[in-house]
Amino acid sequence: MSLITDIQKYSIHDGDGIRTTVFFKGCHLKCTWCHNPETQSYTKELLFDEEKCIGCGNCVPVCPTGAITLKDGKAVTDRTKCTACGDCVDACYLNLREIAGKEYSVDELVKLLRKDEMFYEESGGGVTLSGGEVMTVDIDYLEALVKKLHRLGIPVTIDTCGQAPYENYERILPYVDTFLYDIKQMDTEIHKQYMGTGNELILSNLEKLNQTGTKLYIRIPVVKEVNGNDEAMKAMIDYLQEKKINANKVNLLPYHNTGSGKYLKIGKCYEGDDLHAPSNEEMKHFVELFQEAGFHNVKIGG
Repeated sequence: MSLITDIQKYSIHDGDGIRTTVFFKGCHLKCTWCHNPETQSYTKELLFDEEKCIGCGNCVPVCPTGAITLKDGKAVTDRTKCTACGDCVDACYLNLREIAGKEYSVDELVKLLRKDEMFYEESGGGVTLSGGEVMTVDIDYLEALVKKLHRLGIPVTIDTCGQAPYENYERILPYVDTFLYDIKQMDTEIHKQYMGTGNELILSNLEKLNQTGTKLYIRIPVVKEVNGNDEAMKAMIDYLQEKKINANKVNLLPYHNTGSGKYLKIGKCYEGDDLHAPSNEEMKHFVELFQEAGFHNVKIGG
């Protein structure tokens, strides 16, 4: 079993056509601007909107570990005691609590995904497996899932940051149609600063995948302070050209902070307040840099 935080239907941004995107829990990167911080940990977590709490106290007596107390008219959760059992979720009549992470068997998940087969067929879509980092979940589970989808004729796209053992990619490669592959920075020290680890494994995996001839869509989250400048963009272009990466598409994804509100809900602080998206003019300029270098299928967003 692997933990899943969300199943998003009718998605048009995570691959071709209309898709169902499955968000798995757990990632080895810790990107400063992560839009889905509830997918970083590999274990279940409590999300709690404390600001809207009215202090009714319904959640206090049901907590089996005594993790919840009332303070200044609000429920306060000691996360060192919380086991994410979910008892408090049912007790909160304002629905301010939820558990991030649900287990599905392969058969249960496939049954859900097949409900939208008609949309996949009509639009050229399929299923996208995302995260977190799906390539770091239980590889036996993942292989069984993509094999079953492949046998059913449902196209599979993997959305990956590349920070995973290459052996995992080899296991599922015969059953995957497309990889959405993130590149964030060529400078490994800057990569460590904003993503929590170097980029050596990420680049190595991309080069190995490229040699297999699999379909690759390169995705670049563009953050002004991290890579939103000519130097960083040209370094990525030079790398893709030097390594002869067969990028079927290049998607430049402008930074946004829509996930920042989730951090407080899981008891963390958002550290990306000083980050910004490049202007529309700057984004168009970055597209032109790629096009001038011979990359023709380049777009903002996607």
